[in-house]
Amino acid sequence: MNGPEIHVDFAPELTVFVPNDRRRGATALVTDGVSTLGHVVESLGVPLTEAGALVVDGRQVPFSHIPAAGESVEVRAVERPQQVPGAPLRFLLDVHLGTLARRLRLLGVDTAYESTDIGDPALSARSAAERRVMLSRDRGLLRRRELWAGAFVYSTRPDDQLRDVLGRFAPELKPWTRCTACNGLLGEATKEQVAHQLEGGTQRSYDVFAQCGDCGRAYWKGAHHDRLEAIVEHALAEFGS
Repeated sequence: MNGPEIHVDFAPELTVFVPNDRRRGATALVTDGVSTLGHVVESLGVPLTEAGALVVDGRQVPFSHIPAAGESVEVRAVERPQQVPGAPLRFLLDVHLGTLARRLRLLGVDTAYESTDIGDPALSARSAAERRVMLSRDRGLLRRRELWAGAFVYSTRPDDQLRDVLGRFAPELKPWTRCTACNGLLGEATKEQVAHQLEGGTQRSYDVFAQCGDCGRAYWKGAHHDRLEAIVEHALAEFGS
């Protein structure tokens, strides 16, 4: 680049994306004089899904702003809870976020998940077609313009991932209403309706069942229920309305 010099300062939450020499306050950057500020921010490593307000010399500007010489740019993080206008809040997760997908479904959050790597073009096309927020740790995917909306998942730990998503988007929680396998809605079922899925011990020990209206999978309070109940209780205590 050989154009106007500006100074760029990133919010602490965004420094994970930028080079080490730009993590300690405002630093100088020479631009090309034609690229938008949004492009400049992305070129420094920050997906625009993670950039909140862009403030130039004290005034907020759009991503399409063309930086001029001497401007001081503050790149803020996305405000929380983040509002996603224009569609019911629902998510799409890539192949690497299976545990997070199951936990969101456990809490009743509409969550689509691709269990195989279908590629960035197909994921972004599905996000746009179904108006789902794309959740991913793939920065390249989050830069695709055809995404409906997106968000970077900052942690590799499922507990932290769940807290991050719930804190960022504040979805309505309706635990035990969705199938953790396919995202379908659950309904009450009799033992007779699901008997073909039950082993002998389960048939003798349990009488209350639910069944997915889409894939037909049966649910009951089995050996893993206490662990799942703990996940639900923690989420409701911190993020329930």
